[in-house]
Amino acid sequence: MDRALIEETAKKSGLVWVRGPQGPARGLWHVWHEGAVCLVGDGPLEQPLADLGLTDGATATVTARGKDKGARLVAWPARVCELPPGDEEWEAAVAELKGKRLNAPDADTMTDRWARECRVLRLEPAGPPLERPGAMPRDSQAARPVATPATTRRAQPAGLPRLLFRRGKRRSGT
Repeated sequence: MDRALIEETAKKSGLVWVRGPQGPARGLWHVWHEGAVCLVGDGPLEQPLADLGLTDGATATVTARGKDKGARLVAWPARVCELPPGDEEWEAAVAELKGKRLNAPDADTMTDRWARECRVLRLEPAGPPLERPGAMPRDSQAARPVATPATTRRAQPAGLPRLLFRRGKRRSGT
């Protein structure tokens, strides 16, 4: 039953959170293919994976959310396998990943770029779930956001509304 829960949540979720041997958990897009979560990354146009310590043979923790409420539903240990480019497994995983990759600037040659510049990883379940319905931690598990140069919209200058509204009102007569 646990394996079915892992498979269903991973199939239905467009994002999983992966915590590798290094660093905090990070949301990564993926596909579920032949019994494992498959990821592509570490290229200039793809999601970063190296700083998580996801190397061949390493372990990771994968967390997936439920589709209906978006809350954490299951977390499981995973074994990381790096697929060599051109290998039969690599070709099958890349065929699935290609269909899920959104907004690629080079959709026609994307798989060639992945073979040259990226890594394709399989995160295979390596044991029973660490968290599942009925066995969830009591604390919030909230983490401080990772530092990033990205920002939200800044507050507008105090005088800006007056300048904008003054332009709209034109004096008539002279």
